[in-house]
Amino acid sequence: MSAAKATGWQRFDKAAFGIVYGAITVLSILLATAAHPEAPFETAAVLFGSVLAITLAKTFAEFLGHALEAGQRLTRSGWQAAWRHSTPTLAAANLPTALFVAAGLGWMQPESALLSSQAVCIALLATTGARIGWVLDRSVMNALLGALFAGGIGLALAILKHLIH
Repeated sequence: MSAAKATGWQRFDKAAFGIVYGAITVLSILLATAAHPEAPFETAAVLFGSVLAITLAKTFAEFLGHALEAGQRLTRSGWQAAWRHSTPTLAAANLPTALFVAAGLGWMQPESALLSSQAVCIALLATTGARIGWVLDRSVMNALLGALFAGGIGLALAILKHLIH
C-alpha cells in the first residue's frame, strides 16, 4: 500500500501495541501519585520521564533481541526500526503530561489533570479495543465488546487508584 493511501486507521493499527502499552503505563504511574497532586510540574516530569525510560528500555530490548535472534550486527537502521515501533508508547504520555503542565501553569486544577489523564488513557484503550473488535469481525457488537473489555482494564486501574488514595 502506498503512503498516500495509508489511512489514519492504518497508522492507528500499526501503533496499537504501543498505544496499549503506553496507556497502561501512564495509568500505572498515575496509580502511584497522590490523590491530590500538589506538584503538577513534578508529576508531569515524573510521568513523561518514566514513560520515556520505559520506551527507551523497550526500544533497546527490541533492538538487542532482534540482533540476537537474527544473528546480525547492531545497525543504525535496526535502532531506527525499534524506535519507530516503540514511539507510540511514549506518545500515549504526551497529552497526560500536557494536562499536568497546564495544571502547573494554573490553567486547570491538578485533580482535573489527573482525572482527564485517566480519561484519555481509558479512551485510548477503549478505542483500540473497539478497533480490534471491528477489524476482526466487522461487527458493531464485537467493536463495543472490545471497547468495553480494553476500556474496562483502564477503568479498573483508575478506580483502583481512587480506592487506595
